[in-house]
Amino acid sequence: MTEVEKILSRVELPEIIQVRQKFDDLAMSDVAKTLTEKLNGRNLDIQPGQRIAITCGSRGIDHYPLLVKTTVDFVKSKGAQPVLIPAMGSHGGGTAEGQTMVLHSFGITEEAMGAPILSSMEVVELGTSDRGLPVYIDKNAYECDGIILLNRVKCHTAFRGPIESGITKMTAIGLAKQKGAEYTHILGFKNMGKNILSVGKVTLSKLNIVCGIGTIEDAFGHLAEIHVLRQEEILAEEPKLLVRANELMARFYVDESDVLIMMKQGKEVSGSGLDSNLIGRYNTPGMTGGPVFTAIGILDLSDESEGNPNGMGQGDFISKRFYDKMEIEQAYVNCLTSTAIGTAKMPMVLATDKMVLQAAAKFSGKPDRTQVSMIIGVSTHEMGDLYMSRAALDLVPEQFKDKVETIGDFMPIPFDEKDNLCLFGWPARGIPANSRHTHTPAQDV
Repeated sequence: MTEVEKILSRVELPEIIQVRQKFDDLAMSDVAKTLTEKLNGRNLDIQPGQRIAITCGSRGIDHYPLLVKTTVDFVKSKGAQPVLIPAMGSHGGGTAEGQTMVLHSFGITEEAMGAPILSSMEVVELGTSDRGLPVYIDKNAYECDGIILLNRVKCHTAFRGPIESGITKMTAIGLAKQKGAEYTHILGFKNMGKNILSVGKVTLSKLNIVCGIGTIEDAFGHLAEIHVLRQEEILAEEPKLLVRANELMARFYVDESDVLIMMKQGKEVSGSGLDSNLIGRYNTPGMTGGPVFTAIGILDLSDESEGNPNGMGQGDFISKRFYDKMEIEQAYVNCLTSTAIGTAKMPMVLATDKMVLQAAAKFSGKPDRTQVSMIIGVSTHEMGDLYMSRAALDLVPEQFKDKVETIGDFMPIPFDEKDNLCLFGWPARGIPANSRHTHTPAQDV
C-alpha cells in the first residue's frame, strides 16, 4: 500500500440516496418534421445547382445527426448541392483530419448524411472588424454559393454578452478555424462578447448566409425548440434565443456542497468539459455564479472527447482512468488558441474512483467525513438523476423541496472489487477498455 493509499484508506464516506431533480420536460416529438416546416416557412433563397455549406460544430447537440440530415435533405429538395463544413475553431487537435473525426464521433459521416464533408484549416480573409481584428472564414465555405449556420444556442462558460454560444459565434470562431478563432480570442475573454459581435457583423454583411438554425435544449438536454432566422434577423433575434435558453437551463437545487463528483466530462458536454455555469467554477477571470463546491472530482473522460481533456482544470481530483485516456496536446491547442490557460491545469491523479471520493471528502473540512455533503452526478448534460448524502439533501432550500424527489433508501456508496464507482449503470457503460498511456502519472513529474 502506497503512502497516498494509507492516508485515504482512513477516510470514511457518507451514505447516499438516489435523487431525481424535477425540471420541465419539453422534448420535441418530431424533430425532422418541425425543422423541415420551419425551413420551408422562411422562403429561403436557394437556387437549383447552387452549392450550400452547412456548418457542423464540435458540441453534442441533441438529435445532432438528424438535424444535419434534415438540413441536407432540405437543400437537396431545392435542387442544390449540400456540403458539410467542420466549424469548430481549433478543436479536433486543430487539424482537418481531427475535425472530420470529431464529426464521425457524433455519427455525422458522408454516408449517413448523404453529403460530402469538406474539412480544411485553410481560411480566407474577409476584412477587418470595427475593433481592428482580421476576419477569416473557412475557404471551402467561402467558395460555396451560400452558408447555413447550424448550432445550439446557450450561455457560454467563459464570458457574458448579448450573444454567447450559438449562431453568430459559429461565424466568429467555428468557421474562422484555428487562425480566426485565435484572433477573436486575442483580446482576452473580457472582450469576447464584443469581439464575437464585431466579427459576426463583418461575416454576416459579406457572405450569403442562407439562414441560421438555432436549437434550444431543456434542462434534460432534450431538443426543445428550433428557430430558423434569416440573415438579416440573426443579430437582432439571437439575443432573445439566449434569454430563452437560460430560462430552460438545468441547475443543482443546492447553492453549496462540500463535494461534487461527476462520472465524466467531455467536449460533447461543454467546451469546458463540464458546464462552468452549473458547477460554479470558471477558467477565466471575472466570471462568477453558480453553486460553491469545496472539492470536485471527475472520474472519466468521455469517448467522444477523443482524448481531449480540456476543462479538467476545473476539477481537483481525477481518476487514473481519466488520465490514461488523455491526449494533453489537444487541450494545449485549445488553451493556446482561446487564452483560457486554466482549462488544461492538471488535477491530482488518483488510482481509483474510491480514492477520488475519499480525497474530495478529506478536503471538505469536516472532521466526521460521514457528515460530508456530497453530490454525485453523471455530467452537466444529465442533471435529472443524482445521488446525495444526508448532509447534501439537507442543504436543499425550502423553496426547492418539491423539486427534489428521493428514490429508495440511504445506502453505502457502492464500489466493485477494483474500487470503481457503481452508479448510473456504471462501470459497464462508463469504463472503456482502451488506454492511451502505458505509464503512470509519477513518470510525468
